[in-house]
Amino acid sequence: MAPKTVDEVPIFRPSVDTTTHFLCTYWLRSATTLRDAAWNLAIGQSVGNPNVRNKWETVELFENHSCKVVGDEEEMRGMTEGEVVIAFPTANTDWAGDGVSQLLCQIMGGQLDIDLVTGCHVRALQFPECVTKHFPGPKFGIEGIRDFVGVHDKPLLGGIVKPKVGISKEVLVEMVKELCEGGVNFIKEDEIMANPPCCPIEERVPLVMEYINSLPRKVVYCVCINGDHPTILERVKRVYELGGNGVHINFWSGLGVYRAVRQLDLPIFMHFQKSGDKILTKKDHAFHIEWNVMCQLAGMSGVDFIHAGMWGGYSNDEESELRADLNMLHKYRVMPALSCGMHPGLVQAIVKRFGTDFMANTGGAIHGHPQGTTAGATAMSQAINGNHGKEYEAAIAKWGIIH
Repeated sequence: MAPKTVDEVPIFRPSVDTTTHFLCTYWLRSATTLRDAAWNLAIGQSVGNPNVRNKWETVELFENHSCKVVGDEEEMRGMTEGEVVIAFPTANTDWAGDGVSQLLCQIMGGQLDIDLVTGCHVRALQFPECVTKHFPGPKFGIEGIRDFVGVHDKPLLGGIVKPKVGISKEVLVEMVKELCEGGVNFIKEDEIMANPPCCPIEERVPLVMEYINSLPRKVVYCVCINGDHPTILERVKRVYELGGNGVHINFWSGLGVYRAVRQLDLPIFMHFQKSGDKILTKKDHAFHIEWNVMCQLAGMSGVDFIHAGMWGGYSNDEESELRADLNMLHKYRVMPALSCGMHPGLVQAIVKRFGTDFMANTGGAIHGHPQGTTAGATAMSQAINGNHGKEYEAAIAKWGIIH
């Protein structure tokens, strides 16, 4: 029998139409019951006040726009915490315009203001085609990156500009020369660079790219363009006009910006830099979004590279979790960069555990090599290629080796 009032519309359901809903899997903890937390989330993150109805709410509105809880309501009454799947109607969103920003507002928003919800973790997202068609994926991706730099069947070698800020454009170019002489395939300006007066984008990009374009091989150079909207989109366009082939954007510039940059459809590589993400993703926070979900959204949004995490460095992710993150990124054709303590003595141990579809992105162990930057990059190249020389041996003497 069709419901006659909104109170009769079933919010808890054994299944939903997954062509008209996207699914968000949560772990929830409640001060009362898991049922209450799920109810408050479903109603509060769609049609209105979780427990107060009004004259504007109709049965049709509830049927078409209310979230649904996929699960057994009675079972949840006997629990205070657990996994819950919430189905969000795709009709609530203008996917072409709202994008990631509104998606995050829906899945991780007002429920955090409700006192009875004492823990809320986003664990997984599942989207129908009516949503995914609005997310273009990478412009180049793993295959396009490898074809561009001419490196297949082994990890890429990335170098990071250090010091992060304070150098002149002339010093930057000299550093880039030494990195390239050592064999890097990719160079990333670090997240602190952006557009400082000592080394502005307008001045440094033409100089750097003049050198890189003179090389007999191709190197991706990602210019740090962090900023607010619309400045950051103007910076992407300007980097391209100045001859640049890549941009680096830290997540603090906004999680929606990656899709916005991708939609410009410029022939330019995009790197997602995660420093600071633990504000959102740290697992022991009561409220967080798991990093694996962020990797999925980054891939959907169209990044080519992402700082995925690290194994064995001064940052050391759990092996199983890092493997799951890499698998997610590979699914979306994103090249994972492993960084934060990368050095030559770690490369083959990482290959053994995770395969070759990653970039060994290195800063300190390149520039801090006993013989300098070129030797540091050479040592990393030797570690990847297995043709160990004096540069590699000096690096192993300094940083050790892990098997």
